[in-house]
Amino acid sequence: MSTQPLQQAIATTRNVLVGVATDQMTLETPCASWKVRELINHIVGAQYFFVAGVEGAPPAGGDTDYAAGDYIAAFDAASAACLGVFSTEGVMQKMLTLPFGAMPGAAFLGLATTDTFVHGWDLAQATGQPTDLDPELAGALLAQSKMAIQDAFRGPEGAPFGPEQHAPAGASVADQLAAFLGRKV
Repeated sequence: MSTQPLQQAIATTRNVLVGVATDQMTLETPCASWKVRELINHIVGAQYFFVAGVEGAPPAGGDTDYAAGDYIAAFDAASAACLGVFSTEGVMQKMLTLPFGAMPGAAFLGLATTDTFVHGWDLAQATGQPTDLDPELAGALLAQSKMAIQDAFRGPEGAPFGPEQHAPAGASVADQLAAFLGRKV
């Protein structure tokens, strides 16, 4: 399995990060209780979470305020580390022990790709940027999500995903993915 989808998600989200202005850090986001600053911190920190998951290490860096500094450089470094561990020989077949359970490396790569992409969408939505992000990748992630996300994973705040939302007619594929994952589009 290739890391190409994760590379695409990283590139897409990076383009959104570049479009964030410093005066937008306190704007609300589609992620309940996160403003732009906290979302940026999650986007960067999640790349290190994925690294730790592949390496079997406890998650680290969760309290780092990446948004206070050069968050583009921080995202670039974290993403390079993330792509590096997912490119390691045999990692896709390896069973990983994660804080929320065990899963094969290939499935964790899918989770990392979806998380990176959809939080890029969240950031675009919050900062007034276009949300029609990488239609081909969004379509693949939507199809995978529809197969993988069960109703048991949906619920109020604290559940991995909110209830599926309605995407208006003509919504982009990225908007449809966001709605499927519980975002209001």
